[in-house]
Amino acid sequence: MEVNTSIAESIHATDQYAQYDAACKRVLAEKIVLAWIMKSCLKEYQDCCVEEIAEKYIEGTPQVGKVPVLPDETNAPRIRGISSQDTSLTESSSTYDIRFLAFAPDAEGPIQMIVNLEAQNEADPGYPLIKRGIFYCGRMLTAQYGTEFTHSQYQKIKKVVSIWVCMAPPKKWKNSITRYHLTEENLVGSVREKLENYDLIDVVMLCLGGEDQENYSGVLKMLDVLLSPKTGEMKKRQILGDEFDIPMTETLEREVHLMCNLSQGVKELGRTEGRTEGIIESIRSLMANTGWTLERAMEALGIPEADRLKYAGLLRKQ
Repeated sequence: MEVNTSIAESIHATDQYAQYDAACKRVLAEKIVLAWIMKSCLKEYQDCCVEEIAEKYIEGTPQVGKVPVLPDETNAPRIRGISSQDTSLTESSSTYDIRFLAFAPDAEGPIQMIVNLEAQNEADPGYPLIKRGIFYCGRMLTAQYGTEFTHSQYQKIKKVVSIWVCMAPPKKWKNSITRYHLTEENLVGSVREKLENYDLIDVVMLCLGGEDQENYSGVLKMLDVLLSPKTGEMKKRQILGDEFDIPMTETLEREVHLMCNLSQGVKELGRTEGRTEGIIESIRSLMANTGWTLERAMEALGIPEADRLKYAGLLRKQ
């Protein structure tokens, strides 16, 4: 009976974490949150105010993707010819967390770009995350054929951006923002191509780190406060409102409230689990079902810092 209870609680905790992750993605899809990220990460918006980006430059409602069982099992709505997932007859589906069209101010008139935002729990999932970001950009480029351009109309290709919010990065990456993009390099001669003809890909790694690390300010602090399972609802409201002028709309308020309730529920499950084996099973279950790191799974279960080394050692022996 105790074993069954432990498994049931682990399943319940995993389900709560899945709901928590879904709420996080919906919060990140709020235009005012996206605007903060765009201003901080993309050169096109550095001179714009956050409110202007949210109200003027994000088109429509950002799409929060859902993973289909099979490529054909989705009815995801499309935004101006793009959807939240790309599929072909010969490859499995790749689903984007958040995807939307954006306008960017330009001297010759507004330009369009396709923006993808990913919430990543683990910065080192067993492969270089930057390569996945580049792959996502490649898919967003090729997916434009047949919707944004046909035949040889390559001049119509829109710039694509993939931004990765890493919530549990290695220490050396904490509180950092890094952009990877195409540049022009003359090997012979001094040719100068128009920037718009090759500036078509940006991959941005936005790694959170917490207040005990350097560079804890701006969008790094805003996202850490917003997404942290440790920060209470009232404190979130206060910091987001006072320091970042983020109004608590009905939708945002509801999602933040849900996030706080779910994170507290998962912590309570961890605290009430009495047996060592049950705690280990809960950690293993969370890691297997969410892809989270060992440290983040233990944090979610509310395991005290002093006990984490013990459980990490026990897990490695099994």
